Amino acid sequence: MNIVLWVIAGLLALMFLLAGVMKLARPKQDLAASGMTWTEDFSARNVKIIGVLEVLASAGLILPPATRIAPVLAPLAAAGIVLLMCGAAVVHLRRKERQQIIVNVVAGVLAAVVAWGRFGPYAF
Repeated sequence: MNIVLWVIAGLLALMFLLAGVMKLARPKQDLAASGMTWTEDFSARNVKIIGVLEVLASAGLILPPATRIAPVLAPLAAAGIVLLMCGAAVVHLRRKERQQIIVNVVAGVLAAVVAWGRFGPYAF
């Protein structure tokens, strides 16, 4: 199960790193034009903050346990991703963007599995 948790954490970390860097590197208008229409409801600053949170979450999933420095941060990062995905699902639900909610639910469930495993029976 430890290997499964590492694989899930790695995939989540990669996904959130890419998404976060994209939000940090591209202007809000480019993000909206590329399909992230939810950015229209947020200020450019808030989109950047979400990007920073995603990058920090991806680092928190991998770096603390890999370096053995404060490994408790990994399940906390996973719990943070669950909260991010809950917020994202609410935004997409309000905008009636049903397809994006599926991605939020899958990522949230995977992050919840990592949080459960690392807080519980498979802690570092």
